[in-house]
Amino acid sequence: MPVIALVGNKGGAGKTTLAVNLADALSRRATTVILDADPQGSALQWQAFGAERNELVVLDASEDPAASARKLLDQYEHIVIDCPPSVHAPQLHAALSVADVALIPVQPSPVDLWATVHIEKALERARAENTQLAAMIVINQLEARTTLSRLMREAVSELDVPVARTAIRRRAVYRSSALEGRSVLDMGRRGADAVAEIEHLLNEVIAS
Repeated sequence: MPVIALVGNKGGAGKTTLAVNLADALSRRATTVILDADPQGSALQWQAFGAERNELVVLDASEDPAASARKLLDQYEHIVIDCPPSVHAPQLHAALSVADVALIPVQPSPVDLWATVHIEKALERARAENTQLAAMIVINQLEARTTLSRLMREAVSELDVPVARTAIRRRAVYRSSALEGRSVLDMGRRGADAVAEIEHLLNEVIAS
């Protein structure tokens, strides 16, 4: 699975946090790079916070993520592209043109679900050129004891995109590790449950 694009049509879904944690988990298995295609540069900021502690490479790809990815395919076994949170962003469409799989983080909220409908349309357009593009919705920041979270899987099943079996829980360790420029894989016992989620999701993505 050389190129994974994290896409969405709404900010705050946890896209960058998921991107850096998946990329760090991938980097423990094979050479991996993050392309920050979001002009806000959140993944680059994450790298800057942890420059002395992590070795994961993050590159600015906000101009043309497709061209950047093609140049790096011979250097890295995996490329993770963190896209802007807008279906209208040219970077998102460029990333989908080269991605093998698009991951769509969705929080348990009606607004996130409505935003995902527009991503479905963007995927349809991208597949006219990139016929092998796969996609997967990832339920993110799940609070298992809330009614809305319990209903979330049923709601996303109405969409035309497969849903990952692994949901990512709302855990403080995701926020605290990001503030330190780390991933949950660097947090020892505090991050154990989060690491298990990330690894299970990664196995699903690779198998898709």
